[in-house]
Amino acid sequence: MLNRLFTGLLLAVLLTACQTYAPTRPDLQEASLPALQVYLQEGRLSSEELIVYYLDRIASLDKQGPILNAVISLNPEAANEARLLDEERRTGQVRGPLHGIPVLLKDNIDAVGMANSAGSVLLKDNQPPDDAFLVQQLRAAGAVILGKANLSEWANFRSSRSSSGWSSLGGQTRNPYDSSRSTCGSSSGSAVAVAANMVAAAVGTETDGSLVCPAAVNGIVSIKPTLGLISRDGIIPIAHSQDTTGPMARTVSGAVILLEAMAGEDPGDSVSYAGGLDFSRHLKIDGLAGKRIGIVRNLTGYHDLLDRQFDAQLEILRRQGAILIDKVELPTLDQWDDDEFTVLLHEFRQDLAAYLQASQSPYRSLADLIVANDKHAAVAMPLFGQELFLMAEDSSGEEQQLKYEEALQRARRLAGAEGIDAAMDQHRLDLLIAPTTGPAWKIDYLNGDHFLGSASSAAAVAGYPHITVPMGFVQVAEEPALPVGISFFGRARSEAVLIEAAYGYEQATQHRVPPSGY
Repeated sequence: MLNRLFTGLLLAVLLTACQTYAPTRPDLQEASLPALQVYLQEGRLSSEELIVYYLDRIASLDKQGPILNAVISLNPEAANEARLLDEERRTGQVRGPLHGIPVLLKDNIDAVGMANSAGSVLLKDNQPPDDAFLVQQLRAAGAVILGKANLSEWANFRSSRSSSGWSSLGGQTRNPYDSSRSTCGSSSGSAVAVAANMVAAAVGTETDGSLVCPAAVNGIVSIKPTLGLISRDGIIPIAHSQDTTGPMARTVSGAVILLEAMAGEDPGDSVSYAGGLDFSRHLKIDGLAGKRIGIVRNLTGYHDLLDRQFDAQLEILRRQGAILIDKVELPTLDQWDDDEFTVLLHEFRQDLAAYLQASQSPYRSLADLIVANDKHAAVAMPLFGQELFLMAEDSSGEEQQLKYEEALQRARRLAGAEGIDAAMDQHRLDLLIAPTTGPAWKIDYLNGDHFLGSASSAAAVAGYPHITVPMGFVQVAEEPALPVGISFFGRARSEAVLIEAAYGYEQATQHRVPPSGY
């Protein structure tokens, strides 16, 4: 039923715009955000035509053909909004580099006119009363919200045996490089839609790895910013101490443009801050020159082909002027894992209740959702259960509160001051690098995700920035080649330094290759 309703809406939206559709439009395959803006400025393309192009891609790739299941819902007003932005452009009003550009939102972000579901059938009718602060920022910058992207249900925080990219509302998102393999998560649909050219840019969220992992295994760029650079308002949460939104695009420049548009101080978010938002000026071809970069060797060693590809990048970095310091280690690696889990369980229960109580959902607490999941288990939990929900519900009480407060302080110190900062101080570094994560594993509903390793955790727990960029492919025999990513991460609020390094690397390598047949 969901797919039939989705297809009907899609056809209706396409028909409203077909009369202005231009068959002589420029080639939009792999078009970056800067390129699209040039086409719009030159009058070679209208925003309405661009919307129709991407809707056609969604119809042919997402709900038919390979059935990637990257998109849960569409904005029924997208074509109308595009027409209004086209009219603004004709009268000389251009809001910025996102004017008229369609953007997908992960389906845990509030946007008026579209349900915000976290991928759960329980929230399929959860209509937010207003836009999340970051969505207000995007609309003010001229972006068109095209629709909502599929995700790992509840941002992958319902079961320890979950399959990344699966949700009870949207089904299994599939990797366009090999549909039998995982998309990673939880920003699965956002990554796949960008990778398969169903949109030029999308918004995801991360608590630990949910931006950078799906970006890496789907061959795109993502930026997890410093906690507070983008408001946490209007997002179905896991934990306020680590949750952040971030951009996903095919190029570093596209991700930076989207980052700038979303960033901004929100008086309603206690950690939100302003300043240093002109990141575009850090898109420097020579951005690697003179930078002291630490190679974090204790974030390697879990996949030999991945390590081989990573090591092949080091000479490229040197040729671009980087000063590489090898055998750097995060001295506290893995020491914060138990504390992080304690924090996530404790904050999830409280933060989710706060979101639900401000929403129009009939559920008001995690306990309500647990009961509803059991009641509707056949559709809500056909593949795996809700043991993380149950653990989080049991994480209350005075004793648990004290354990949480100690764990939060200790985890941040171990990942930040005694982890990333200590390693950088010891070697006088500008940033750190490592492979982002292993290549995509086979989708396995019996055992869940086969996760080998990642560079995400330290930056996630510390609240520090992290960028992943495609670093080529790994392949065995006749199996499809699978994309992998390289991570650039560092101190709090060091986005400018990381962007320079990531852009310089991207321009020197151009490793992004679209999936075959898309």
